Amino acid sequence: MGKDLLELNERDDTMKKRWIYSAVGAASAGAAMYVLKDEKRRNDLKERAKSLSTTVQNSIQKDNQEDLPVEKAGVPEFDHTENTKMVDEGSQFGVQYYNELQEEEKDLEKQNT
Repeated sequence: MGKDLLELNERDDTMKKRWIYSAVGAASAGAAMYVLKDEKRRNDLKERAKSLSTTVQNSIQKDNQEDLPVEKAGVPEFDHTENTKMVDEGSQFGVQYYNELQEEEKDLEKQNT
């Protein structure tokens, strides 16, 4: 009896969701038809979309130029084959070197304080 009631509640929830999705879809379609019905509104909407697209593209290009300076570009797998080979073989030299630098910096800070 409890299992049947649970299944009935799940079906009711599914039906409610379908109804809500259908209503939202119908309302969206109606709004789109209303806006696109008039040629002036259609053209205005196209111009706004183009303007927004241009603004976003310009903003992205500006951000990329300012935030991501590229000093050396290329394909590292082919440009630095020795380094790539070492890393591929499991070399930890870079990690050890970085850790040693961090330790030295901490030691210098302790000495200065």
